[in-house]
Amino acid sequence: MKYKFLLSLLISQTLFASTQLVVLGSGNPNPNPERSGSAYAVIVDDTPYLVDFGPGVIRRIAALSPNWGGSIDGMNVTKLEHAFLTHIHSDHTAGLSDLLLTPWVMGRENKLNLFGPAGLEGMALSLLDAYKDDIDYRMNGTQPSNGTGYKFNFTELDNGIVFKDDNLTVEAFKVNHGEFEDAYGFRFTSKDKVIVFSGDTGPSKSLESYAKDADILVHEVYSYAGFLKKTKDWQIYHKGHHTSTYEVGEIASRAKPKLLVLSHILFWGADEQDILEETRTTFSGNIKIAEDLMVIK
Repeated sequence: MKYKFLLSLLISQTLFASTQLVVLGSGNPNPNPERSGSAYAVIVDDTPYLVDFGPGVIRRIAALSPNWGGSIDGMNVTKLEHAFLTHIHSDHTAGLSDLLLTPWVMGRENKLNLFGPAGLEGMALSLLDAYKDDIDYRMNGTQPSNGTGYKFNFTELDNGIVFKDDNLTVEAFKVNHGEFEDAYGFRFTSKDKVIVFSGDTGPSKSLESYAKDADILVHEVYSYAGFLKKTKDWQIYHKGHHTSTYEVGEIASRAKPKLLVLSHILFWGADEQDILEETRTTFSGNIKIAEDLMVIK
């Protein structure tokens, strides 16, 4: 009877596993010390799945791990084995060398599984070449190390399912990031949540479709009041590559996520309240302004 009860409890915990969204970096190319480059983690049963890896990503992850005073076991850096990239802009990728090497130095033995646009593979190979002397020294010197944890497997993105395991399914879809053709969003579906990431994009019908009735939609945004103060050339650029507060509100009103998380925010002199007020003119649902180290259950 005791063993049946324990088995039942284990099955119950598996079926109703809690999925967490962690905002690791809510920033953009502006070097705001309070907002690291774009990076998020979806955690299911203590297994982390990264979305983007901007500058500062490993230190943000470590801050939430028990090793450094945090409380999330899934944020132990040696557990970082799956990473999904929306596009190869530097504010989304500058943490890649750290992601490849630091978890290995800390003891990761499995290769890192990278999912992203075609350019990501060359970027990762170039970084390993750039750090060849460091890798050779750690491998061939007196430092204990393994010969696999710094390596990676690469899967090029396409529209549709790009990854599936016992915890979740990941779908990729192209978004409208100006002339940048290899830009994607993601839909993560676990046992208890659907979480959608816009990546960098202007208004996108594909995104709306994938975000329909999601539990959480993480969407980039810029201040419309700040946009009006920009020079004409910058207005042309941002209008073609990004999404205003009013536009993201309209998108959310049609897609109807349970929670809209605004991130990668271009404030341009606005504050968080300004961003909320502008977005609420077109969306009456639940909204959060992303902050680094924010955990959403």
